[in-house]
Order: sequence, then C-alpha cells, then structure tokens
Amino acid sequence: MMRPLSILVKAWLACSLHRMEQVCKLSLLSFVTWATLGLHAMERQLWDANWRFALADSANMAQPTFDDTSWRVLNLPHDWAIEGNFYVKNPSGAVGGALPGGVGWYRKHLTLNDSDTLSRYVLHFDGVFMNTSVYVNGHLVGIRPNGFIGFGFDITPFLNKKGGDNVVCVRVDNAQQPNCRWYTGCGIYRHVYLLRSSEVRVAQWGVQVLPTVKGHKATVALNTTIESFAKQNRKLSVRQSLYDAEGRRVAQSVTGCVARMGKTTVNQRLNVSHAKLWWPNAPHIYKVITELMAGREVIDRDTTTMGLRTIAFDATTGFSINGQPTKLNGVCLHGDLGCLGTAINEDALYRQLRMMKEMGTNAIRCAHNPPAPELLNLCDTMGLMVIDEAFDQWRVGKTEFDYALFFDKWAERDLTDMVLRDRNHPSIVLWSIGNEVLEQWNTTKKQGVDLDDVNILLNNARDPVRLAADKGLSDNAKLTRWLADIVRRNDPSRLITAGCNEVSPNNHLFKSGAIDVVGFNYHSKQVANVPKNFPRKPFLMTESVSALQTRGFYAMPSDSVRRLPGKRRPFIDPSFLCSSYDNSCTSWSATHEATWDVVKHTPYCSGQFIWTGFDYIGEPTPFNFPARSSYFGIVDLAGFPKDAYYLYQSEWTMKTVLHLFPHWNWMQGQEIDLWCYYNNADEVELFVNGQSRGVRRKANNHQYHVMWRERFEPGTVEVVSRKGGQVVAKRAINTAGQPHHLRLTADKNTLRANGRSLVFVTVEVVDKDGNLCPWAENEVLFSLEGSATIAGVDNGSPFSLERFKDNRRKAFFGKCLVVVQAGNEAGAINLKAKSIGLETAEVKIQMIDK
Repeated sequence: MMRPLSILVKAWLACSLHRMEQVCKLSLLSFVTWATLGLHAMERQLWDANWRFALADSANMAQPTFDDTSWRVLNLPHDWAIEGNFYVKNPSGAVGGALPGGVGWYRKHLTLNDSDTLSRYVLHFDGVFMNTSVYVNGHLVGIRPNGFIGFGFDITPFLNKKGGDNVVCVRVDNAQQPNCRWYTGCGIYRHVYLLRSSEVRVAQWGVQVLPTVKGHKATVALNTTIESFAKQNRKLSVRQSLYDAEGRRVAQSVTGCVARMGKTTVNQRLNVSHAKLWWPNAPHIYKVITELMAGREVIDRDTTTMGLRTIAFDATTGFSINGQPTKLNGVCLHGDLGCLGTAINEDALYRQLRMMKEMGTNAIRCAHNPPAPELLNLCDTMGLMVIDEAFDQWRVGKTEFDYALFFDKWAERDLTDMVLRDRNHPSIVLWSIGNEVLEQWNTTKKQGVDLDDVNILLNNARDPVRLAADKGLSDNAKLTRWLADIVRRNDPSRLITAGCNEVSPNNHLFKSGAIDVVGFNYHSKQVANVPKNFPRKPFLMTESVSALQTRGFYAMPSDSVRRLPGKRRPFIDPSFLCSSYDNSCTSWSATHEATWDVVKHTPYCSGQFIWTGFDYIGEPTPFNFPARSSYFGIVDLAGFPKDAYYLYQSEWTMKTVLHLFPHWNWMQGQEIDLWCYYNNADEVELFVNGQSRGVRRKANNHQYHVMWRERFEPGTVEVVSRKGGQVVAKRAINTAGQPHHLRLTADKNTLRANGRSLVFVTVEVVDKDGNLCPWAENEVLFSLEGSATIAGVDNGSPFSLERFKDNRRKAFFGKCLVVVQAGNEAGAINLKAKSIGLETAEVKIQMIDK
C-alpha cells in the first residue's frame, strides 16, 4: 500500500510532505511507464490532477469515445455545490445549506505501458458524495451509494494495459434531496488513488494492529490478510518491522505462509521492551512496515501507523488513558470546511483542529459519519482522541432520500469498511454505531421527518409504550446487536456507544445489552439518575450543549436565558441573530456553563462532546432561510472564535485567560452587561475610564464568569486579574471611532508552491488608532498578484447569501476572511484589500519551492 512515511514531526508537516511526495510521483508518471519504474512493491499514486468535469447527465458520458473537450478541467478534491448560489428553492433546503445538488460526471484518461501480465490495478476513492458509479472503458465496474465511506474497485479486467488508452468515468448523483440533515457537498470531495500491485498483495486495510501495554513493555499482535489472484499456491514470507518516531527499528518478525487464491491471514507478534506511550499531550507514533516477500524479493509493502496506549471506561471513575483519569473534553465536528465546502484540504483541517486543541479540546466526535482519513491522521499526531461514528440513521429515515434507503443492503459492508479502515488509529477510543436513530423507539418504516421540527421531535419525551417491553428482545434491539457484532468482529479492542436522546433504560438500543458505554445526547438533568438506571455501565455525554450564538452580537439582559426555537417551528426573528453571551440555547439543551457544571462535578461522567466545535453549513437552528448555516459552533464558520471559546480555555487549559466582552461601542447611557472569563487568579477588577467599578470573585467552583452592569460612556474599559494581590493579567477595550482602514493578518507568511497549501487572512475594519469597529459592514474587494488564487471568502454570518467563491465580502461585526491557495510557482504573492472610504491594505506571502 502506502510506502514508508517520513518521521512524523508535526501533523501539518507530515501531511504536506506526504502530499507533495505523491504529487511528484504522479508527475513522474507522465514521462516514465510503469514497466520502467522497476518497482515491484505496490505503488500508491495520488490521482487527483487533471480531471474533466461537467454538471450534466447523459448515459453517453460513460463511453470512451464521448467528446469531453469542452468540459472544465480541475484538480480533486472537488465540491461543486459550494461553487453555487444560495437559493430558497434548491432541493437541499436551508437544512442542507440551500446550495445546489444535481448529477455530475468526471472523466480522466490513463495511458499504460505495462508488460507485466500479472499486475493488478485498484482505483480507490476516499469519499464521493453520493450514489457513485465508476466506469472504465465504458464498463460499469462498481457502485457505492454511501457518500461518507472510502471504497475501491479492482479495475484490472477492464484495462488496456499494454500501450493502450483507458478512460475512467465517474457519475455522481446528488439530485434527490434532502438526503441529509446538514450540508454534504457534491462530487469527488476527497482524494483518489491509483494502486498497482502484483497478483499477490496485502489486502486493502489488511493489517490489523492489536497492542497490549504492561508497564514499560508492550506486545503487538499483527494480523495480516493476504489477497491472491494467482491460480497456484505461493510460498511466501511476511516480514513485519516496527519503527519508532525517530526512525529506529525496535522489533521485527518474519513468518512463512502459503498464499492461496482468495484471502489468507497470517498472525505474528512483536515485543517492545521500552514502550513509548501515546498520550494526548505527547502522541508518540510508531509505524509498522509489512513486507510480503517471495524469497528475497519484496512483492508488496504496506505501512501502518499506530500508537501504544491503554484506554478504559469505568462506571464509577469515568474515562482513563494509560491509567490516568481524564475527562473527554470533546467537540463534535461536521465535515465541511466553511467557505471551502467539503473538499478536503489538510491545511484547512489542521487549522480547525489546532484551534480546538488551543481551546483545550482533547477529543473529537465525527458527526455523524466516517470522516476523511486525513482527520484521523492529524488526530493521531496532534493527540486528539476520537469517537468514530458510522450512521445518522438505520432502517428508519429522517429525510426523504437518506441512507435508510440503502441500509439493508449496504450497512454491513459500510460499517465493516469503516472499522477496517480506521481500527489502527491510536486516536480512536470509541466506536459509535449510530446517532439519534429512530430505532430507539417502536417505529414504522417511514421515510422522512419534518425537517423544520426534526430536532424538536427527536428530543421530545415519547409515550412509554414506544419503548422496549421487558419480554424478549425487540427487532430494534436485535438490530443493535447485529451492528455491534460487526464492529467487535473486526475490532475487539474498543468499546461501543451510540448517541441517544432517549435516556430511558427501556430505549431499544440500551435494552439490547450491546451498548458498552451509555451515551446521552443532551438531557443533562438526567445525568444524576445514570447510576440507578444503568448500574455498572460507563457513561458519556456523546452530544451536549447546543448553545446558539452569533459572534459579535449581545442580547441583554445577559442573565435571562433565551430558549429557541421553542416547541414548534418556524421561529421568527427578523435579525437572524443569537446572543453571544452564554444565554441562548435550544429548547432541548442547556447553556455552555450549565452543561459543563454537570460534567465537571460528576465523577462517573467520562466527558462530553459539545455540539459543535465549529459552525457548519446547513441546519440553521433556530431559523430558516435565508439563514443557511448553524449557530451552534464555539467558533464561527469563518474560523473566528465566539466568546464561549475563552470559557473552555479558562477551564480546560493552564493558559492564563482574561477575556472581557462585549465591545465598548454603544449608545450613550445604555446599560451594558460586561462579562469576564478568567483563570489563574483570585479576583478581577473592572475600570471604566480609569474609575474602579468593583472587584468580582467567583463565589464557588460552580461559577464560571463574573459580571458588571454598567452604563456606557465612551472611552476605555479595562479588567485586571490578581492572585494573592499580585497582577496576573490586564485586558482593555477602547471605544472605536469611525472606520478608517483595513487590517490584514495572515496565519502564516510562507506557502509551499504545491497547488494545495492555504493561507487564511483575517480582514478587520479598524479606526485610525487600530481599534476594531464592531458594527462595521463594509464590503471588501480582494485582488492577488503572483502564483495563487482566492479559494474562498467568508465572514461568519450564518445568513449571508454572498457567494463563498468570490473576490469580495462584506464585514460582519467588523471582520471577514479571505483564503488564498498556492499555485505551482515560487515567488511572492501580494494580497490587496480595498473598500470604499477606507485606506487600502495589503499583505505579502512568500511562495517557496515544494
């Protein structure tokens, strides 16, 4: 499979180097044939470049002779929906982001000169949304309805291998919508690989790593599945080598075997005498190199990364890693990357995870389907623990065209593939087989729920008659067991959970006995009853909070909690804004502070996964169109933190935090609530224009902010935190004057000229003294000089109908964002931003050789 990686030093560097290596190999193939490469081990080539694409549909498009010269040429990954316009009549609806769907075709030519008649070729897709059909030279080689799982097809029987042209065509059908409860994107939105092997090879995802750690020693059990297309048995040997993060070989084993047609499994064991453990704050990565050998010749090679660690869930003490009790301070993340859509980009993904890590997050829940492989690779190397989740629905659907249509035929294959693909990641601590599935209750197989009310309906109390009776196992409980058995069959090393919003022990999923860790979605008031209702069962809040916040907007009085949207939709508020104080949440949830107080002070609660870390496109609760993205995030869609970010940073990290909000631009005499999150201090004192307005202290360990109510007068508000009478930190906010100029801040000053790297540039409207103008809405126009393009623009507004793919954006509460993507030529990039009536700003970024 994949050849050995360089030493994993930093997550982003590892991903970038690997991607560049693959791109270089792909370029080489333009000039060198397979036969002359002289490589016998499997080759894994990134196959993203130079596809032709059309948003159209005809059966003739699968034919090799079809004329595609007028089609658009692009590089993958690609999401065509994010390029479209928001429109109220798009079939996805506001819940799906109000962006277009449709049917699209991709075509690409492959010229081979392979004289080896026994070589095999596999075309692998990390993810295509959705209903994918793959053709080679006019032949249908396979389909895959699920848009979230990776899949591959052996295309060898359909190829012209020796001196022939081959045409690969991919039809992607996302026309029937809604088929999800959030934005999914459209197209080949993850990477594609072309793999070449001999007729005997290590099967895809065929190496299973099962480590056991005892003190400073570890034993690694290795199960290797060999796949053979040879008609005769082959005597081979399997050599397994274990390397630490510094590249030192620390163990090796060689075992002989006979590879028969079909699949053969070889079991081996490695002993590690000085084990280096995988910790969230020190994620040591090992790699296992598996070599399939005929005599001394290596005929296939696979590289698997892994970590050595122990994990445990306990009904009394919660979660522990390597014997150390640890709260899972987690967030849920959907798959889109804001203005970039779902098209996977390692730099954008790393930015999200880095911001979560800096907030104090130590865990990610993949909501609600298998993530891109890059997310798990980054979590491995960044020390973020993961709940890997399979499904948002089983047999009973939530939307008209969702996965329930395919569940009976495809669920076993999709769940198996998820576990096989992901089981060696040390970051994964728990499998989830479902989220809020309707099989929690007695159900009839009916497709669709009113999407305006789906979350309200899911969290409303049900009639007890819809729960499981004491006699025997219901069909829904048996279905739960069936899914759990699939997971355990492929990975016996981890426990299983499900995100449940029916918290009765008579929930059909709980009644099955197959759920190892009881998972509550919301219902924090019922946590106190867990030991009574679920004796001897570990417990986790698989989903929590669902606060509603708009960055930069504050609804007063701040000590009055607003529960939106109430019991029914639609909810109407012409502002389309939710308060960024922690005083706005959905009717089925609780505020950030209230939920954290339960988790923090409940020893048997293993932790929580907040809904959500970042805003995401779609599901614009509590509103409907023109709102088209969520309000749930701790960070907005553009990647700008909301105030709750600093609550968690003050609780989940040792960093000194002193965060005062809101801004200080109001009407003269207006009564304003000033909140402050702080830590590492005993008290905080507020000054307004130099005059003390009092000292505040947290009364106890159930209080998470302090507050003053002051009448606005222009000038400066300042807070000073102290510990033992000594100043710890200071924070001041000035009243901003009229907008004067733009300020650009890039998150890096160099880019690799590889056609993929990104720089995120924050744009702020400021006064002449550099103070942010918090009410500014100026439209900003961008231009670029150099080898780069604008990949997207955003401002964090959940209801802006401006295009994500553009060269302009309005500021939202004083800020917007432009994302610049590298070209392929080294040199300087100059980004300019201008706006009517404001001084122009620019920032220079250096492009370096890849």
